[in-house]
Amino acid sequence: MKLNELSPQAGSTKNRTRVGRGIGSGKGKTCGSGQKGQKARSGVAIKGFEGGQMPLYQRMPKVGFSNVKFAEKLAELTFVQLQYAIDAKTLDPKKTIDEDALVAAKVIRRKLDGVKVLATGELKSKVDLKVTKVSKGALAAIEKAGGKVELIERIVAPVKNPGREKRALEAAK
Repeated sequence: MKLNELSPQAGSTKNRTRVGRGIGSGKGKTCGSGQKGQKARSGVAIKGFEGGQMPLYQRMPKVGFSNVKFAEKLAELTFVQLQYAIDAKTLDPKKTIDEDALVAAKVIRRKLDGVKVLATGELKSKVDLKVTKVSKGALAAIEKAGGKVELIERIVAPVKNPGREKRALEAAK
């Protein structure tokens, strides 16, 4: 047996359909695309289109959970911003710097749901901060500079579910 004598097993391969090669081929002229219209042209993608009827994927109910509604929106405070405000004497590093002081000094625009300190840049001053959150790197750098961080604990009211309360009352009877 030689390389030129090798061939695939009978029936395992099939030649591609050559379209547009005359009426006798069965795929001549319109090449199996029918006549006219968008689908007879090239570059058509109508996946999920149901002729103007509301598509199946839009008729089905939404499933799953998205945290967008419940995610905390925190204002970011970097060491660069903090050090710049201290150097410009808009913030006093001897006093405790809280979120309201940062807004008043225009270091951050607004508090949103709180302020998170990030270790971007370098902090040369010893500062005492009172903020909502702080990254591990920022905490280590502040403590290394001789400062300290006090975290504000936000108390979030529990979500009330009237259906659950009603069922609990009925079960207690």
